[in-house]
Amino acid sequence: MSMDESTPGVIINYRVGPRSQASKECIVQFTQISSVAKASEIIGRKLAWKSGECRIIGTIVALHGKRGFVRARFRKGLPGQALGTAVELTV
Repeated sequence: MSMDESTPGVIINYRVGPRSQASKECIVQFTQISSVAKASEIIGRKLAWKSGECRIIGTIVALHGKRGFVRARFRKGLPGQALGTAVELTV
């Protein structure tokens, strides 16, 4: 499966622990990915979250669960408005 920039993704949540929340790491779901095998192909790819002029770049660093979700680490912390919004894969 070839993943291109037109593959839409949605930020599901921050990475959370029992006592902390990492605003630089988010759980992302891509609509065309539903298995661990497909999700493992995009580890290391860059993605971007856009809001007007603001653009925050991140990297897909790991898998999350068995449904094809991935964990992305961003350069800056994402604001709360980013939850539920779209991200796009970059080159």
